[in-house]
Amino acid sequence: MTTGHQLEALNRRQCLDLLQGVRVGRLVFTEDALPAVQPVNFRLWRDDVVIRVAGGPKLAAATDNQVVAFQADELDADLRTGWSVTVVGHAEPITDVEELVELSGTFLQPWVDGRRDHFVRIRTEKMTGRRFRERGLPQYRGRDEDVVSS
Repeated sequence: MTTGHQLEALNRRQCLDLLQGVRVGRLVFTEDALPAVQPVNFRLWRDDVVIRVAGGPKLAAATDNQVVAFQADELDADLRTGWSVTVVGHAEPITDVEELVELSGTFLQPWVDGRRDHFVRIRTEKMTGRRFRERGLPQYRGRDEDVVSS
């Protein structure tokens, strides 16, 4: 029996708009030659994902220019609606002083105690997004888009 829901593929601009509205996602990277997933707070900056770290394996992934994945979502299990966005790209430490000054003044405070002195950029080399919505509701409307009905 159908649930009356549809899966809508999102374009890059729609994905970026959705990521602007959330502050926590999951970083997927390699630690000790195995996949690791950790929740991180983040900010979009110049259309890339930026996280703030103390050091450790997340910073090591950036220093090694590893390919990482980042995923954020807002899902409602009861209504079976929501969205999910995934970014895949190379991680790199941000070391330019002007960029660090720009970021540090606007970045969210870490959720846990301790210093988080390093900023890591995840280049949005590949971005995919999906929205789960009830059939018959208008499709997602981005900043400069008109509503498209089903």
